Amino acid sequence: MTLLANSIYALRSALFFIGFAVVTIFISTSGILFTWFLPFHIRGRYFVLGNAAIIFLLRVCCGVKTEIRGQFPTQGPFVAMAKHQSQWETFYLQWHLFPVATVVKRELLNIPFFGWALRFMNAIGIDRSNPRAAMRQISEQGLIRLKNNYSLLIFPEGTRTLPGVRGKYARSGASIAIAANAPVVPIAHNAGLVWPTKSMLIRPGTVTVVIGEAIASNNRESRELTLEVENWIEDQCAKI
Repeated sequence: MTLLANSIYALRSALFFIGFAVVTIFISTSGILFTWFLPFHIRGRYFVLGNAAIIFLLRVCCGVKTEIRGQFPTQGPFVAMAKHQSQWETFYLQWHLFPVATVVKRELLNIPFFGWALRFMNAIGIDRSNPRAAMRQISEQGLIRLKNNYSLLIFPEGTRTLPGVRGKYARSGASIAIAANAPVVPIAHNAGLVWPTKSMLIRPGTVTVVIGEAIASNNRESRELTLEVENWIEDQCAKI
């Protein structure tokens, strides 16, 4: 990659992050002021408009396009388990899977504006340094979300990984799905190729998202179900 290309990507990325900041501050502030009293299914719809705007900015500023293979579920609730390579999938999937609550690391909820929006979208913030407490929290709060008729978005690897790297898949998503008798929707993608983990440089390209068929969780064991989801996601990632 030439110095000129890197400079262009850096400029386009900088423009995106400026727009990202403006959108985040506006949506968070206006949403908190004017939608705090509304039920989640209405309040959350306003906040995910910010997600849609961010995806639009990525296309306009950075040339990031999207290709979808499969279909997003039209009925819920369900437990979506997705590959985690980038920040991209968090924004994109919250928008397309709505109404959905996302499991995130607790520290994100304390970030001004961005974290405030996550709180108003009923995200579940967990302490990753205490796996047992995190598992209990996901189970308790996740079941409440599902009973209130909105879905869960879980990144079973827990943290972002590089393209081609397989992280350790936690069983919490499968366990919640089994407890609630909710289907699991596996999702694979290659977003890490255009927006690498821990990078401020966004490259132009197409993010391919593959949505699998819903997997029934009744009469399943969490280890077995997690392994099925893991193998499907990793196999699809290798094919993209």
